[in-house]
Amino acid sequence: MNMTEAQSSKGGAERRRWPRAQCELPITLAIDGREHAAKLRDLSRAGVCFYLERSLPLMTVLGLVLDLKVDGKAHKVRAKGAVVRCEKLSPALQHYEIALFLHDVTESDRALIDVHVAAREAR
Repeated sequence: MNMTEAQSSKGGAERRRWPRAQCELPITLAIDGREHAAKLRDLSRAGVCFYLERSLPLMTVLGLVLDLKVDGKAHKVRAKGAVVRCEKLSPALQHYEIALFLHDVTESDRALIDVHVAAREAR
């Protein structure tokens, strides 16, 4: 089931402009000058969603590095973005689902994300 079908089955309209792909990949975040490891949930050319063991205030600007394999080659995608959603996954756990709007990404890195997302949608 793709994200559009998932949204439709919940009764909500899909509002995303860009296709999004589910991906369970490690990412490195730069928060307050320190590196933190996180687990990617999904990505698109406009944003990422990841899991982290701490909350982050809305509009916090982060740097991220993501290793993507595109056409059999490894590429490092670097970006900066702002936290637009931070939700605790469970009252008993210190795990958060965080959405980041990417506002500082090179066009070549956005193109790599597009190719990666398209390849995952084709599966």
